[in-house]
Amino acid sequence: MKSRLVRIGNSRGVRLPKAIIEQVGLDDEIQLHVQDHSVVITASGPPRAGWAEAARRLGGESRGLLDPAVPRNSRRTNGGGENKTPPAR
Repeated sequence: MKSRLVRIGNSRGVRLPKAIIEQVGLDDEIQLHVQDHSVVITASGPPRAGWAEAARRLGGESRGLLDPAVPRNSRRTNGGGENKTPPAR
């Protein structure tokens, strides 16, 4: 299907037919990315979709992906040998 770019202020936009929007399941928020010299539009899932599953998968691995835990009341140095107590929260 051919379409035209339309002016929207200083930007340009593409009008998508209602049938395509419904067929793909697009909502007000979409994701845009460039792939092989093409602009790809996909439905925007819920924020952080898939993060919980990714964290579960990483939880079983010990490849040094996370820094070691530091107790909140520990003293830190500023690199010059001076001890600095972290600010109270």
